[in-house]
Amino acid sequence: MLIEREELCALIPHDGAMCLLDGVEAWDESRIRCLSRSHLRADNPLRRDGVLAAVHGVEYGAQAMAVHGGLLARARGESLGQGFLAAIREVSLNVPHLDAIEAPLQVDAERLMGEGGNLMYGFELSAADRVLAAGRLMVVAREAA
Repeated sequence: MLIEREELCALIPHDGAMCLLDGVEAWDESRIRCLSRSHLRADNPLRRDGVLAAVHGVEYGAQAMAVHGGLLARARGESLGQGFLAAIREVSLNVPHLDAIEAPLQVDAERLMGEGGNLMYGFELSAADRVLAAGRLMVVAREAA
């Protein structure tokens, strides 16, 4: 693993069980690949009645996006400013639940647009070469909001 959980959790505004990603396998200027097994944890804070719905794959994508932004900011000697998820587009969910998937999750995110603190990413959540969820996310910097 290129970047372990503790280091990546320091890059995003989530900690403890809400930091859903376990590590970064690869990243460059435009994309990131993260891995996770948190969908199997009984203490996953997104579970309701013991079930982790596929729609929560959006949060995995958003966290991968935030980690990528944090890594880019750190490479520039800066810290990532706060932002909020402003739009979720073209989401496809190919399974009803994530907790039934036994394989580790792979979370790929690619920056499609970035101007100032406004960012658009495409994400894909997969396991064992099967796409579970995909879509586009837009984050707006707190200052721009």
